[in-house]
Formats: sequence, C-alpha cells, structure tokens
Amino acid sequence: MPRISTSRPYHHGDLRAALLESAERTLREKGAAALSLRELARATGVSHAAPGRHFKDKQALLDALALAGYQRLNQALTAATADDPDADLQRRMTALARAYLGFAVDNPELLELMFARKHDPDSSDLLATAVDQSLGTLTRTFVDAQERGEIVQGDPERITLAAAASLHGLAALIAGCALDADEALAGLDDHVHLLLHGLKPR
Repeated sequence: MPRISTSRPYHHGDLRAALLESAERTLREKGAAALSLRELARATGVSHAAPGRHFKDKQALLDALALAGYQRLNQALTAATADDPDADLQRRMTALARAYLGFAVDNPELLELMFARKHDPDSSDLLATAVDQSLGTLTRTFVDAQERGEIVQGDPERITLAAAASLHGLAALIAGCALDADEALAGLDDHVHLLLHGLKPR
C-alpha cells in the first residue's frame, strides 16, 4: 500500500480514497478500536471536519472499509478462474481457494472486520450485495459442476456453505497462528481434493 503524505492538500476527488487507505493502515497496525474520524483526519493531514463529508460516523467508516475489502476479494475470486473457465472442478476450486487464502493471509484484520460487519443489522445494502457476490462465485462454480456431472446433485448453497466453512477455517487457523501460511498454501491441492472427494476409501 503506498505511503500517504500528510504534507499536501487532498483534492476533492481523492480524499475519500486517502481516508480509507489511512483507515486500513490503522486497522492493520492497531485494530478497529483505534479507528476514529478525528484520528483519521489527523493521520491524513486534513481538518477534523473533512472525514465527515464522506463518513457520517465510525460505523459508516467501518462499513466502507468492509465493502472495499469485499470488492477486492470478489475481484480476486473472479480473476482466479477467468483464464481457464473450462478447467475441471478441482482446478477451479484450487484456484478459488488460493485466491481466498491469499487475501486472508495478506489482510487478516480486514477479513475479520468484513465478517463482523456483514452480520451487523445496520450494515449497508451495498455491503450485503458484496457479501452475496463473494458467496455467489462459489455457488455458481458448484452449479456449473453439477451441470457438468462433476459432483452430486443437491442444494448448491449447502455445498457452498461446506466449502466456504472449510476455506475460512484454514484462514482462521492461519490468523490464530495454529497453521503456517506457506504450509497451508502449499497443501491446497490436497485440501481441495479431500473437500471434493471425502474420506471414503477409493
């Protein structure tokens, strides 16, 4: 993330982006509790009133951070299979898993915020749509796999839930220092194979 200079004035068009960039840095270094619009203004080098033009309160700032996180995650998930849409399910799932886990490893504090905000009843409709889009990428993958005869029939949303729980479980283990990130990424092929084929002898 580029360093933000506090020595120059911000133009109207880039202040919001600069505020979010500064807020994400604070989130990463100090946690969500350290975020405030006043401190954000100080860190960004603008007047105390300036952040209020873009975020009415701290909740709005947290929603905006979470939304930006989901947008980046969704871009990564979409790009993961864009080059080879006809690949078999295991290759597509491994690519999606690698994109998700890569995001989680690089942005653990942001991912935690994203999951916390998505359950907040006051979160924005835009945030709810972004959450649906991230899960929708997995669901569409499983629907396509069902149409190809690669997996069993059944409710694709239930299958998505199992897959998402498995991937997020890896991310949580890494964030909790119970699993080495490089080890998890190196073992993704085996993890996805186990997810798709189960534990029965073959």
